[in-house]
Amino acid sequence: MKSWMIYGANGYTGRIIINVARELGMSPILAGRNREQVVELASQHNLEYRLFDLSSEETVCQNLSDVNILLNCAGPFSATAEVMISCCLQTTTHYLDITGEIDVFEHARSLDKEAKYSNVVICPGVGFDVVPTDCLSSLLKNELPSAIELALAFQAVASKLSPGTAKTAVEGAAKGGRVRKNGELLSVPQAYAYRDIDFGKGLKSAVSIAWGDVSTAYYTTGIPNIMVFLPMSVRGIKQLKKRRKYMRFLRSSFMQNFLKRRIEKNIKGQPDEERKNSKMIIWGEVVNDEGECVTGRFETGNGYDVTAVGAVEAVDFLLNNDTAGGFYTPSMLMGPEVLKKLPGYTGVVFEHKRKKDHHENP
Repeated sequence: MKSWMIYGANGYTGRIIINVARELGMSPILAGRNREQVVELASQHNLEYRLFDLSSEETVCQNLSDVNILLNCAGPFSATAEVMISCCLQTTTHYLDITGEIDVFEHARSLDKEAKYSNVVICPGVGFDVVPTDCLSSLLKNELPSAIELALAFQAVASKLSPGTAKTAVEGAAKGGRVRKNGELLSVPQAYAYRDIDFGKGLKSAVSIAWGDVSTAYYTTGIPNIMVFLPMSVRGIKQLKKRRKYMRFLRSSFMQNFLKRRIEKNIKGQPDEERKNSKMIIWGEVVNDEGECVTGRFETGNGYDVTAVGAVEAVDFLLNNDTAGGFYTPSMLMGPEVLKKLPGYTGVVFEHKRKKDHHENP
């Protein structure tokens, strides 16, 4: 029987993933650094556990030597993905994670040849970052194969950040904005572009952000120009622009550590009942060089439940399919139809237009 491991099982999202997996009768190995919490979870769910940190690659490889699939839930993934992917290539363990970090996706993509040679699947981003948006990108490309521009956006309704996501956001903010232009990843200032987006209840102002799809959607669709947006008030966008000059202070290790300690102290994640009442709205748009435009929009449940189901679906797919090694995005691995399995999925509503009727403002 194939085995799989959740590393970072004791984190906020890891615990939700365990619950989803157990409901489906799955028995992951639980792993992490915190002995007390990992042992308690393993006892609660009657599961095997392992305790190790990532300081020694040899130790990591030893713990993965008999594991078929690793689901890495320990963020920020800038600190965990590299060593875990390296060990997975050595132990022929398929690698999954729930990152949304552009640099992690790009690093994983750079190992495509090694992954094919080792017959190891490397598929980061099997959570809310980036399953829904990646699948929508694929569907929009099918609707308009000649597309040369892709814009994506999402709106959280009554949702809160987990500690891990907040730490990742702090790291990302320090790096400024990222877009893809003519196939190349570019670093740009914060609030580089803004536009209006209809999430279903009229137009809302939105600002460009450095999000994982700037990396992954390119490999999924081949579309050379990609931006990701987040709704924000016009006032908020103006304030963000004014803060550009302070970004160098945010990059310092002192400020990064200070903010992450504050996050650990003050952010505890969203209670189960609150999570049930929150949802996500996903939006995307493709445009070709003739001005033809297609938009797509749908809803899902809250981001953490989507992450849990998406991650477990990816594990289940690898457990039940003989997949060739290499780098994959979620929709490349499972197909865009995996959307139908996400909690709260409403189905995509497409709208075709004859011409591009929006503007962006760098």
